[in-house]
Amino acid sequence: MSETLQLRGTLRGHNGWVTQIATNPKYPDMILSCSRDKTLIVWKLTRDETNYGVPQKRLYGHSHFVSDVVLSSDGNYALSGSWDKTLRLWDLAAGRTTRRFEDHTKDVLSVAFSVDNRQIVSGSRDKTIKLWNTLAECKYTIQDDGHSEWVSCVRFSPNHSNPIIVSAGWDKVVKVWNLTNCKLKNSHTDHTGYLNTVTVSPDGSLCASGGKDCKAMLWDLNDGKHLHTLDHNDIITALCFSPNRYWLCAAFGPSIKIW
Repeated sequence: MSETLQLRGTLRGHNGWVTQIATNPKYPDMILSCSRDKTLIVWKLTRDETNYGVPQKRLYGHSHFVSDVVLSSDGNYALSGSWDKTLRLWDLAAGRTTRRFEDHTKDVLSVAFSVDNRQIVSGSRDKTIKLWNTLAECKYTIQDDGHSEWVSCVRFSPNHSNPIIVSAGWDKVVKVWNLTNCKLKNSHTDHTGYLNTVTVSPDGSLCASGGKDCKAMLWDLNDGKHLHTLDHNDIITALCFSPNRYWLCAAFGPSIKIW
């Protein structure tokens, strides 16, 4: 695309790196962020040119860097993962933790909600993927055929007819898991560098992965095939699909690119 993205405003409030942001289409004036300052912030967007948004609530509880955060589909709850080895489920209206998830033995790097918000998945530096219920009970730990290095990113597919989890790791591999039995379906080994991110398309038919090798790779989740490689010239730190079309957005270095 030849269009240029225009900076609309900057949100200031964290005292460390911002590690993740989460949004929900039902609440277009709200953004949730997490940071290496060990906190999460709920922002209210004002869209004022001089002050685009203000911190509405700061959430305390984690004792180390907060590495990831996601919102529930109704926008009422948040799920965070931290280097303190725990996950937390937050009631955003009350501004407090409702559940604390403890079973990982090293830093939690990635968390995700299932589409119905009834299941939770996490990935960690302990090289495991854990499946939880919302009562903070670990229902399954994926280790067989698992990643040989840190699990950097985990995501559920939104497709009910093909219930899967997708994971990416520092072993340069994208893995696709059957959600019903937590068994490995596919391993994608085309990357040549560690992976930071994986994302699933809104219809659950595709996933995209990226990391150190500066390539975004597209995979067909129905038949397990590698579809396409998008080359770039910098490490890819984050990927996401547009919610309503097959646009892929990548963050790398100081820039954002849309394919």
